Amino acid sequence: MTMKTMLRPMIKSAAAVLAGLALLSSPVSASAATTYVAKDGDTFWKLAQAFHVPLDKLMEMNEGIEPTNIYSGLKLSIPAGTTIHASSAGIRLIAADEGTKKVIDPTGKSYEVGRTLQIKASAYTSAASENGKWGAVDYFGNPLRVGTVAVDPKQIPLGTKLYITGYSYEGLPVGGMIATATDTGGSIKGDRIDIFVPGTTAEARSFGFQWVKVHVLT
Repeated sequence: MTMKTMLRPMIKSAAAVLAGLALLSSPVSASAATTYVAKDGDTFWKLAQAFHVPLDKLMEMNEGIEPTNIYSGLKLSIPAGTTIHASSAGIRLIAADEGTKKVIDPTGKSYEVGRTLQIKASAYTSAASENGKWGAVDYFGNPLRVGTVAVDPKQIPLGTKLYITGYSYEGLPVGGMIATATDTGGSIKGDRIDIFVPGTTAEARSFGFQWVKVHVLT
């Protein structure tokens, strides 16, 4: 056996080890992060709080960016899978890959966020005085329940799943809820929604008008 023949297995083994080390030391792929476009006033600290991610991890993913030079339009990397918002019902809004967001419901079902709207919301109940001759049912004839939302179908198609956050009302899930656009209303036009709430008309009046975030799910 020649020296060349004897060395060949050793060379192959060394090459395999080096290849493995190269994979371990290679940069985190783009799929491991989502892109965020900075706004005026953003800082690493504020973004770490907003995205619920450790400050040092966020800065490490953006090591080429000066902390004092975050300006509007600057693209930053946010770790994929980072929870952006969570409700007490176990619903999570998370940063996903390539700048997208996903909502995970308590059962683990995943929805992609198609768009996010800032919308003026009001509340209504099952009281006969609020529902006309058809009674306490939605547009499709289903009984009104928590999670029923009246929309303008030109803005949000009927049947659309929604993740709504930003409201404050004792009869609704704390922190946000997954709802469905299954109802309409004469005064619900454009950027308006009407959220069904349990209780009396007098109680619902305390909801007033609130600006909420409506994440349209697909």
